Amino acid sequence: MKLRIEVAGIDSLMLRLFDDMDEAHMPWLLAACERLRTGFGPALIDLVPSYTTILLQYDLAQLDDRQARARIEQALHELRPAHIGSRREHRLPVWYHPSVGPDLEALAERTGLGIDGVIERHSGHTYQVFALGFAPGFAFMGLVDPRLTSPRLATPRKRVPAGSLGIADRQTAIYPQVSPGGWNLIGRTPQPLFDRELDGYSLLQPGDRVRFEPIERDEFLRLGGDARPFAEHSP
Repeated sequence: MKLRIEVAGIDSLMLRLFDDMDEAHMPWLLAACERLRTGFGPALIDLVPSYTTILLQYDLAQLDDRQARARIEQALHELRPAHIGSRREHRLPVWYHPSVGPDLEALAERTGLGIDGVIERHSGHTYQVFALGFAPGFAFMGLVDPRLTSPRLATPRKRVPAGSLGIADRQTAIYPQVSPGGWNLIGRTPQPLFDRELDGYSLLQPGDRVRFEPIERDEFLRLGGDARPFAEHSP
């Protein structure tokens, strides 16, 4: 880990801890967040961890840039990775099917794995939640099997149904609400991900681990899933 501090706004600093995306970085990022919360105390407004960075926003009425940087250096001195064995684990049911995952067949053909092979590889890994962003409750997870790596669509869709599961590059994510999006859609979950009653509004939080469990249509419906084909959601 090599810390670099960059200005991100009048009251914000970007802390770059790593240069590449790796699941092994998450314990360091979580440990850094805990140290920073303690070190800044009431002067801290917000911390936003991501794959390799932490965005830190502080109270200008309490600290100036020099003082904020000093607190960062002090908080992260001799940092050690956090133990994440106690982080939450989620098992999310997913109906993998072309009717709700319009890119599943193309991915199966492109990779040569077939639909069953894609499902097996995607659901056979435990994913790390790296960051939240784009929309409330939208969790960026990784890393997907290299053979499933897929670039974002050249033209994003105008309307992606809530619960849609997608792949972009080596990331995977679920759309918590109806929104535009350019990820490759391969299935849908009936599990709500965004709820104002939840702490932080999001079921998934950075550091959590996620496993996808394939289910059939009947089980998807029993769990309250919307089985309408993707085409029926399109404008």
